[in-house]
Amino acid sequence: MATSTLRNPAVAGRFYPGNSDELRKEAQSYLSHTTTAPVAALGCIAPHAGYMYSGHVAGSVFARIEVPRRCVVMCPNHTGQGHALAMMSEGAWKTPLGDVPVDRPLAQALRERFPAMQEDSAAHRSEHAAEVELPFLQLRQPELQFVPIALGTGRLEILEQLGNALAEVIAGQHEPVLIVASSDMNHYESDAITRVKDHRAIEKILALDPRGLHEVVTQQNISMCGYGPAVAMLTAARQLGASKAELVKYATSGDVSGDRDLVVGYAGVLVS
Repeated sequence: MATSTLRNPAVAGRFYPGNSDELRKEAQSYLSHTTTAPVAALGCIAPHAGYMYSGHVAGSVFARIEVPRRCVVMCPNHTGQGHALAMMSEGAWKTPLGDVPVDRPLAQALRERFPAMQEDSAAHRSEHAAEVELPFLQLRQPELQFVPIALGTGRLEILEQLGNALAEVIAGQHEPVLIVASSDMNHYESDAITRVKDHRAIEKILALDPRGLHEVVTQQNISMCGYGPAVAMLTAARQLGASKAELVKYATSGDVSGDRDLVVGYAGVLVS
């Protein structure tokens, strides 16, 4: 693997343990919170904060999914670097658990179907939101390959076009592909306000209503950072035949920190 196409971890040792044994132990502890048998899923929403705060929510989601060999991981672009529609279509991402190859054929098929998507490693270099999902996915699927996509746009028509393109490309594959939307929920308001706002958004997610989610987030000032990935994932999942969404777990940072004045919300959702 050429070093030029190896993306090194940006937040190992900060958002999650940088030591492989410690990371495996911590992530496995969050994956063991559920006793329900895993199911095949089309998509999911999982949080991307430090594992101390949101790992238990993310782990509960991934434990419920039969993670296939191929995944698409969409995340918001927190850094503002790079293109607004940015993917990597070659190389690998290093984590303390090993390297995860980028699924080149799947990425190329998506680029061909959706030419607005740009090949852009800069948008991913310092972005944490896709990276923190990978150790969970690696533990659930040792043969994991994935397509990373960072979205710096909230325009509904573009998100719908991306979702439609994802659905068409995935429908043409000979094996299942999981779409992961990496997102935290409302940011830095009180616990009480955050729970009310978040459940307005979650109501639209559970109704498999991507346009409704976009509308409620943008019009009611809900600071859900990954609503773009969630809208695209829901659009794709509906086209692929999704019939239900389940809220696996919800929490806020206040549940861990004890600070209820300024919290971040975390929702784990399974779409099948």
